[in-house]
Amino acid sequence: MKQQPTRDPIWLPLAISLAVVVGMLIGKLFSANTYVADNDRKFNAILSLINQDYVDTTNLKDLIEMSIPEILSNLDPHSSYLTAEELRATSETENGSVCDIGIQFEMINDTVGVIEVIPGGPSSKVGIMAGDRIISIDDTTVVGDKVTKGAVIKRLRGEKGSKVKLGIKRQTSPKTLTFTVTRGNIPVNTVDAFYMLDKNTGYIKVNQFGRHTYNEFMSAMASLEKEGAKRYMIDLRGNGGGFMEMAVLMANEFLPADQLIVFTKGRYKRDERERWSDGKGQYQDAEVTVLIDEFSASASEIFAGALQDNDRGLIVGCRSYGKGLVQKEFILPDSSAIRLTTARYYTPSGRCIQKEYSMGGTDDYSNELAERFKRGEMDYSDSIKVDKSQKFTTAHGRTVYGGGGIVPDIFVPRDTSVINRYYIDVDNAGLLQRYAFTYCNNNRATLEKMTDYKQFLRMAPTDEALIEDFADFASKDGIPPRWYYINMSRDLIVTRLKAMIARDIFGSQAYYPILNRNDKTVQQALKAMNKHKAVFPITESLDPKSIAQRPRNLLTEIKQRWRL
Repeated sequence: MKQQPTRDPIWLPLAISLAVVVGMLIGKLFSANTYVADNDRKFNAILSLINQDYVDTTNLKDLIEMSIPEILSNLDPHSSYLTAEELRATSETENGSVCDIGIQFEMINDTVGVIEVIPGGPSSKVGIMAGDRIISIDDTTVVGDKVTKGAVIKRLRGEKGSKVKLGIKRQTSPKTLTFTVTRGNIPVNTVDAFYMLDKNTGYIKVNQFGRHTYNEFMSAMASLEKEGAKRYMIDLRGNGGGFMEMAVLMANEFLPADQLIVFTKGRYKRDERERWSDGKGQYQDAEVTVLIDEFSASASEIFAGALQDNDRGLIVGCRSYGKGLVQKEFILPDSSAIRLTTARYYTPSGRCIQKEYSMGGTDDYSNELAERFKRGEMDYSDSIKVDKSQKFTTAHGRTVYGGGGIVPDIFVPRDTSVINRYYIDVDNAGLLQRYAFTYCNNNRATLEKMTDYKQFLRMAPTDEALIEDFADFASKDGIPPRWYYINMSRDLIVTRLKAMIARDIFGSQAYYPILNRNDKTVQQALKAMNKHKAVFPITESLDPKSIAQRPRNLLTEIKQRWRL
């Protein structure tokens, strides 16, 4: 019997497919020098041969689409490809409210990795966290090299009020966790909250650096100043970055004239940029503290690094993420795009923000945060990884180190004394969020008559009544009360429940004032500000006006060191 030719999808040898795409991209994006022109002709000849003479019918467009991400995966971890659909969806997210589940994600090792959960959005309300990995959507697996970012976006978006079921893998749970998220409009404000911590200290929570962050930030600062703020705590924990320009503008508000804020250096002169302060900032004399954690990245690190290296503010928390690669977006003829790394960020002292990576080594890179937890970096300051060979000095001669991320001036470890198996189980199951939602539904008529969260706190159930009611709620969901462990986590559970209930009724502006009462990092930062009473964390008598302006030849010295 004559064998019928197969019509199954064909995976051509990767070397050929990669070569095809490289030739096409190079031909479109870069100058037509002799080397590029010769290879362009060669790769187009291969493409023509495949199209005309390969044994099976092939769809060259699909082949190219599958191969582009493979090419970029052999570069740095942040160069990426966006199909036309993905680019359109990304633009919608950046430019306004969309009906979505409220997360930012990337395809990491063929799985959907949650990079950021938008505060107050649908996912945050059910308990999804940064670092989670989505392995299924509505019981359909979304793991594997055939899963595209565009396909995931399409499945996550839908009509307002519709539901999507997610299967989640989380480090703290050996089992797959299930969350049902109700799609809704995503908050686009990047300043979540601002309020007075005490009579002198204003607190501002910035969740990302969007197109309007600077305006939102300055509006919040002005409001706090009217309330009597003389010093400020800027919370960038969980802030994955965004527009560099917003971070530069914010840093400029705190710096005297002619201070280097950030510079970039790439392969070509066109990728070199220097940003200096102009001396017009409104808060040059105000004390400032910046809170960071392992999810503070990119623009967050630019802001924190600028203040730290100029000895202008106190950095509190734990080491930041370490993303210091600059991507430029190139639109391709079919309206798709590649975001190609073209430069690196450097702080004023000359530190490169980017943590170590190997070309194509996405596995080790994506697991780096997990390795930090394993070696105890979030628990012990001496476990923080710094490269002693990358030694730099701040404006006043303090030693800081490169090697990736911003190391805080004051390290605040996790409070593991309140974290136990009971707390992890109820948190992983999303029961804290579900209880808060149920409580609001059952008491909405009364709650909505309240003027603000302060009235809610005065009229809320006692801590004892709230914890007992929650334990009963959790037991009905299969997690029996274990009072020894519940009592260990009592303050944390009660605080989070009250904060979530207040957020559901009054918004994020009510969430942080309650949550921060027992926030160890906030309290440590406030204590440090009260102790030093100065913008510079080491020399208590230092007046910010006396900070010597860094000379413009500083950049020349840095370049000589790095041989840039």
